[in-house]
Amino acid sequence: MTTAVRIGIGHDTHRVGSGGKMLLGGVNIECDHHLIGHSDADVLLHAITDAILGASALGDIGQLFPDTAAANKNRCSQEMLRIAYEQVQAAGWKINNLDCVILATIPKISPHREAIINSIAQLLEINSTQVFVKGKTGEQVGPVGRGEAVVAQCVVLLQQQ
Repeated sequence: MTTAVRIGIGHDTHRVGSGGKMLLGGVNIECDHHLIGHSDADVLLHAITDAILGASALGDIGQLFPDTAAANKNRCSQEMLRIAYEQVQAAGWKINNLDCVILATIPKISPHREAIINSIAQLLEINSTQVFVKGKTGEQVGPVGRGEAVVAQCVVLLQQQ
């Protein structure tokens, strides 16, 4: 028996480095920090990619785009998400909605929320009302609260096409 809907959760963490721009949800955010990673380090798109792959039982971002492969060095996270979503769609699923949380001290998320939502919706060719993004600061606790890391989490609801 096939399930009509599936839920997936994605999580990712990247260290923060000084200088440059920060890429979140496909949006370049002007600030004095950037995220460090093997790819372009878009922590939010990585969490979304993991969520949709997991919900459709197609693996995870590390299986599809291993950091041991030279082709994935500095790879565009938008491209990785597009490829993953094409596989999800080929398996018979489509996104009903995404609910995302970015845990970051810098930058503040609320001024960039609409741009991030619209970027994700455009990338996945879904309506912006199917995407929501929240920001949390970490309240000065742990690596997020100290500004050492940015964490993203995403929950996705997939439905059969």
